[in-house]
Amino acid sequence: MKKQNVRTISLIVCTFTYLLVGAAVFDALESETEKRRWEALQDAEDMIIRKYNISQEDFKVMETVVLKSESHKAGQQWKFTGAFYYATTVLTTIGYGHSTPSTVGGKLFTMCYAIVGIPLGLVMFQSIGERVNRLSSYVIKAVRSSLRCKRTVASEVDLICVVTTLSSLTIAGGAAAFSKFEGWSYFDSVYYCFITLTTIGFGDMVALQRDNALNRKPEYVMFALIFILFGLAIVAASLNLLVLRFVTMNTEDERRDEAQAMQALQVAVKLEGDVITSNGSILSGYEGHDGQSLNGSNTSSMCSCHCMCLNGNRHKKSNHLGKNNDAENQYKLRRSPTHIRHLLPEVVPMQDLNYDYDTQSLHTLADRGTMDSSYMGVDMADMGDTASMELRPHTLLKRNVSLLSIRI
Repeated sequence: MKKQNVRTISLIVCTFTYLLVGAAVFDALESETEKRRWEALQDAEDMIIRKYNISQEDFKVMETVVLKSESHKAGQQWKFTGAFYYATTVLTTIGYGHSTPSTVGGKLFTMCYAIVGIPLGLVMFQSIGERVNRLSSYVIKAVRSSLRCKRTVASEVDLICVVTTLSSLTIAGGAAAFSKFEGWSYFDSVYYCFITLTTIGFGDMVALQRDNALNRKPEYVMFALIFILFGLAIVAASLNLLVLRFVTMNTEDERRDEAQAMQALQVAVKLEGDVITSNGSILSGYEGHDGQSLNGSNTSSMCSCHCMCLNGNRHKKSNHLGKNNDAENQYKLRRSPTHIRHLLPEVVPMQDLNYDYDTQSLHTLADRGTMDSSYMGVDMADMGDTASMELRPHTLLKRNVSLLSIRI
């Protein structure tokens, strides 16, 4: 199984295991509190109904009025300031849910606006994150150069430490400001900043929703918007270093496998020479090291070796057809779609070869002729058994064994 598939399956198993563990922990932490709150709300509802002598239906109406009027405490949500705040939550995918469109046109425009705005926002924050990382690397290099350190180049660990520090400072500073303006505890303000900058956006705590802040406190509105945009840029810088490296890991492995496959093709073994059919006909020629080539016409010869030892046999075959026809046929064979000469080895029957003890080389029978009694200038009849023993290697060489000629 490929490494990418193993990694994907492992991530799926780890994610679902993490979800199960999270569900168990949240169940243990929140279920009892939820039960007590529900019982307390039921007791309060019964007390109000008995005290003011109202029906259950009237109480539901009062409950709806209270819930619907909560969002209007911040002022008009759909004037330009409130609408800009809503568009920011859409583009950044925070989605507090504090204000939602109620008209068909508003809902339709929200969907179209999000289709274009969300990818645009992601690309923008990713680009800002890369610039922040580049600026951090320049600052680290300048500081180390001023301190005359031996190693001045910023490593990935250094950049992670920088963006982590910036993220912590952003959350800490934003929490102090929201604690002052909203009247929250510092821990709740830290919780709000984290939920906002990670784009979770539960909506249980939303800034600018008290005392008509959208209309009366423009400086606070500006601070909240700058905090969201700047904080998301810092978070994007962190994601660029941590998460995106793992996200693109499968793609990098695929490219590495493709590069290795291409490299393997470049160093692959090629069996060169003529392609010989079952009936012994030669389908294509090959231009060997000596610059000569066999003709592609049908022939009964089984020799396709391009070694230097068989050049004489090749010249004899090519001279019968003429130089012009030979060049023309070679060009047609090289341009032919059936040019598959690299698919088969070159086979030469060994009975067509003889060994020359003087020159220590192989020659074909066509070059040397049939062995006679005057071989090596010695009378075979006079040699007797001695000659037979001396020529035993030559006799063994003529056995019907094929020679495979391979050039890599």
